[in-house]
Amino acid sequence: MPLSLDSALKTASVLSESLPYIQRFAGKTLVIKYGGNAMTDKALQAGFARDIVLMKLIGINPIVVHGGGPQIGKMLSDLNIESKFINGMRVTDTRTMDIVEMVLGGQVNKGIVDLISRAGGKAIGLTGKDSGFIQAKKLFVKHQSDSMEAPEQLDIGHVGEVSSIDISVLKVLENSDLIPVIAPIGVDSEGNAYNINADLVAGKVAEAVNAEKLILLTNIAGLQDKQGKVLTGLTTLEVDALIADGTIYGGMLPKISCALSAVNAGVTSSHIIDGRVPHATLLEIFTDAGVGTLISNSNQP
Repeated sequence: MPLSLDSALKTASVLSESLPYIQRFAGKTLVIKYGGNAMTDKALQAGFARDIVLMKLIGINPIVVHGGGPQIGKMLSDLNIESKFINGMRVTDTRTMDIVEMVLGGQVNKGIVDLISRAGGKAIGLTGKDSGFIQAKKLFVKHQSDSMEAPEQLDIGHVGEVSSIDISVLKVLENSDLIPVIAPIGVDSEGNAYNINADLVAGKVAEAVNAEKLILLTNIAGLQDKQGKVLTGLTTLEVDALIADGTIYGGMLPKISCALSAVNAGVTSSHIIDGRVPHATLLEIFTDAGVGTLISNSNQP
């Protein structure tokens, strides 16, 4: 059915509004952490894939890093393997790590590659084990109960943190028509695999490639103040103050810390956006309003 004139004019207006943003970000690298509802809702999945393909076609270099906690949990449940968590982190023995690799590096990663392909793009799935480009080390978790005088360091298995990123593979792909899709699995010097928080991997990749933007898709509207109002443009100093006064706390702290670290390391801006909104990534990048919280070292978007 033909568009009405009103509808067509609105479309033209949006396209015109996006022009200066396209000009600003052409040739730049954007790292997008893909997770939450955007990763499980079929309509949002298709919209995300189209957004990523569009970015590549207009000269932006998107790098996608994905999570997969719910998918891992479901597979473990299907196999009658109990999931254990300490301080919100999955205890990952060798058997569980095999499942993590199968789900993240296979099922989830290849599913995203297929989504991008069906949207008309070309993508290549990677894990940090490919060419050893994500070097990792074991992450020990601090735990303290009321009866303990001091916290103890707990070994929760194959859970890691990023030691370093070798960007040579990503640099080769930057000059191709392929979009990297990265599963957050790292490897140490002895070949041991580690499951790493996807936000952390996205942040470290953004730092390593000197990305223009780090974009973290979430299931919330953005960072909120104590009255529940979404905070939009924030400087790193303002974020530090919000952490100090307790506005940012609990489960939001790791995500904010990741975004803050990236900006402090030279990424121009970090964005925490609502992945439940259709085309949230495009709205945040190419419109004046945006759909989340922006953190930068200045007052400039």
